[in-house]
Amino acid sequence: MSVLNERTSGVLAHVTSLPGPHGMGDFGPAARHFVDWLAAHGQRTWQWLPTTPIGPADSPYQSVSAFAGSPLAVALEPMVEAGWLDRIALPEGGFDAWRADFARAAPWRMGELHRALKGFQSRAKAREHEAFAAWCDGQKQWLDDYALYMAVKMSEGQRAWWDWPQGVRRREPAALDSARKTHADAIEFWRFVQWNFATQCSALKAYAHAHGVSLIGDLPIFVAHDSADCWARPDLYFLDENFQTTVVAGVPPDDLGPLGQRWGNPLYRWDRMAAERYAWWTARVKHALTQVDVIRIDHFRGFAGYWEIPASSPTAKEGQWLPGPGFALFDAIKSALGELPIIAEDLGLITPDVIELREATGFPGMKIVQFAFGGDGSHEFLPHNFSPNVVAYTGTHDNDTAVGWWKNAPQRDRTFAAAYLGATDDDVHWPMMRATANSPANTVVFPMQDILGLDSAHRMNTPGTCEGNWQWRFTWDQVGEEPGKKLAALTAVSGRGAIGLLRA
Repeated sequence: MSVLNERTSGVLAHVTSLPGPHGMGDFGPAARHFVDWLAAHGQRTWQWLPTTPIGPADSPYQSVSAFAGSPLAVALEPMVEAGWLDRIALPEGGFDAWRADFARAAPWRMGELHRALKGFQSRAKAREHEAFAAWCDGQKQWLDDYALYMAVKMSEGQRAWWDWPQGVRRREPAALDSARKTHADAIEFWRFVQWNFATQCSALKAYAHAHGVSLIGDLPIFVAHDSADCWARPDLYFLDENFQTTVVAGVPPDDLGPLGQRWGNPLYRWDRMAAERYAWWTARVKHALTQVDVIRIDHFRGFAGYWEIPASSPTAKEGQWLPGPGFALFDAIKSALGELPIIAEDLGLITPDVIELREATGFPGMKIVQFAFGGDGSHEFLPHNFSPNVVAYTGTHDNDTAVGWWKNAPQRDRTFAAAYLGATDDDVHWPMMRATANSPANTVVFPMQDILGLDSAHRMNTPGTCEGNWQWRFTWDQVGEEPGKKLAALTAVSGRGAIGLLRA
């Protein structure tokens, strides 16, 4: 039975937000310590953001691959233990413990991974070489294209794939064979990094299971234009003869923005995917479920109907709604993989067809308590109106923290929230979490920032901005004892954990 069908509590904290000395969190010792902390305080789930390679502005939602893991999540300590690295030499001054320092840490970490490969090649045991080769062989479906894409992209000075030499750009067999030989060393590096990501992620998943914790991952609906996926199968996207997008993804104008949101991702040729029984999507979901137990699919409404924007339009104002693949997509995936542990991110403009699709799949939708106080007592995001088959949050990575929301909300909304939650200026996060935990929702997930009572300076992302996002981290000194103790008690009294968690 999926953890989504049980009454549980969990925490939202991206891997990069974890403590550690190497510029950002990763799959190293701090990840296991966080699992220990979750288990000790009755938490059954740990949710993180996409763990694919980061894209422009350090966003995990614009990746060069829908299958690859982020090199920045690969921990260095296991490589020292394996003997591939003699030691980890931090740059002078080390790194800031309070934020993910992508600009400084990313190049340093990549250098350490290159050193680790050399150590692996010269010092690894025969069984380790065999394991590496066997894993690469088993992942050929996506790994070969990804590793070659990254190797060529580096050699081309990070230019987009449609600006590469014609033979490789158009995937002419002779040109690809030549590129594989020319870039053999680089290809080996990218494969090595992905093997370590997969090995460490699998080990962390097993550790979490041993402690009663399930992992919730995050799958963006669309892929980036400049990605290995788009280069490998351009026929699955709306591209012209020069591989430029003809239409792109986004959402139309709404209360949050008069211009809408123009994301710029290429749109799928759903007809061609259907002709292949949605094989690409099935492979993607299958791969993701080797890393986590549950997948949150971002922008679920796009499977019912999506907003098509002309690529020539600078905003999302011009566009049209077109039907998505609907239930046929998930029926095909389910036929191949069995029951699907999926959370449908059904926020935003939700029309009857989206509700119909979500109910047909049986996937739980999402409820965000921060959104509840602009209406009246019938608002669907008020905890007493939840049904069991939802995943409820105080907020997500795209929202302000609970404390920040309170400080910035209109007075009318604060008055409503104060009456509903019993909240005050000095304490809003725990009343909001308490109302969420006491709701009928099977699954509740709290951002780590809300557990710590942090303000807007600690939010993870501000949609529509490109600076200063995705950097938030915490330290164990910051956590202390009290938040965990209160979280454990809340979990116990709301029926989401053993009553033994309630301690004096």
